[in-house]
Amino acid sequence: MEPSFARWRPHPWHGLPVGPSPPSLVNVFVEITPFDLVKYEVDKASGYLKVDRAQATSSLPPTIYGFVPRTYAGEAVAALMEGAVGGDADPLDICVLSERPITRAEVVLQARVLGGLPMIDGGEADDKIIAVLRGDLVYGELSDLAAAPSALVDRLAHYFSTYKRPPTGDHTVSVGEPYGRAHAEAVVAAAMDDYRARFGAADEEG
Repeated sequence: MEPSFARWRPHPWHGLPVGPSPPSLVNVFVEITPFDLVKYEVDKASGYLKVDRAQATSSLPPTIYGFVPRTYAGEAVAALMEGAVGGDADPLDICVLSERPITRAEVVLQARVLGGLPMIDGGEADDKIIAVLRGDLVYGELSDLAAAPSALVDRLAHYFSTYKRPPTGDHTVSVGEPYGRAHAEAVVAAAMDDYRARFGAADEEG
């Protein structure tokens, strides 16, 4: 049985619109910031943030990190990831570049898609879309990930390649070469298709 969604507070995954002009301009629900020592993620039943785990290493997320509402990593997303056996069954993760620090989570913003990082976690596709805060005064004119500062992209790749690394044992995460806006928008569109296939159509205005 599927969990019921909150009556008075829109569920950030199911109750918020995917964005004003997807797959290029999307809404983002922020789960963690570059200042968080703890990995928070949305509780799928209630829609509130929950503590997932303390960050295992000294590496902190270099950008705002959250997800795109009404997206889902299923078969269509996995088909775009070489070597993936399926999607991770979560909303699509997104990292947002912002010149001004955003220091609190559980806020909603709009971001323009630039590219992404192909990540496989335990055999499942777990793309990390990279975007820029809409109207950002420093990064706002970027149109593709190739134009973004390479140091920021490298930091993101390092963070995701190490943020689940256990002290001992096998490491199941692999991060590939960054991809550009065209492929990233295809991933967002596929995640929207996977969401509709899993949960049904919904009003996506806004």
